[in-house]
Order: sequence, then C-alpha cells, then structure tokens
Amino acid sequence: MALESVERTENGYLVDMNDWTEEIAAELFAEEGIEPTEEHWDVVRYVREERLNGEEPNERQILKAMQKKWGRKVTSKEMYEMFPNMPSKQGLKIGGCPQSTRKGGY
Repeated sequence: MALESVERTENGYLVDMNDWTEEIAAELFAEEGIEPTEEHWDVVRYVREERLNGEEPNERQILKAMQKKWGRKVTSKEMYEMFPNMPSKQGLKIGGCPQSTRKGGY
C-alpha cells in the first residue's frame, strides 16, 4: 500500500492506524526530510507500540527507552537532530499514529 492510497488528516497523520506499513513509514520519512537510520526506526517502532498499548510517550519516555535499547546515553539534542520537529510528534506521525493532543515535550 502506498501513502497516496491512505486517508490522512490535514496535518498528514494517518486517519486509521491499521493502514500503516513500513513502506508508508519510509514515504513519511522522505516527506519529513529525514534519511532514516536503524535508530530512527527504533524510535518510530517504540512510539507506535506504546500508542497501540494506549500510551502516548513524551520526549523523556522516548529518551529513556532509547538509552535502554541502545545501551548508551542519549541526549535530547541528539533526538531533536534525528527528529527536528519533535521526536514524539514526528515519531507518531511516521508511525501512523494519531496526532498528539498533548502540549509541550514533558
């Protein structure tokens, strides 16, 4: 399934999380101007999994989860270099999740 074949909100988020595939995610990465590394995919998969479990991870939760997964200290600056428009927001968008309604990063 290609990105143009799925329904999206005016902000580019998928209307139905079930439409998401990694191919669509790759197109969303390109649309966001991000060349994904395996670490980008880790973040996207993490926020998607959390969202599917009814959670909406914030920046701090993402940072802690990635530190644990990658086995090293990860800075907020590094996360924002990976996802310039906010790791939680871009992660949710690329992960095919609904747009966050939360304010702020923490």
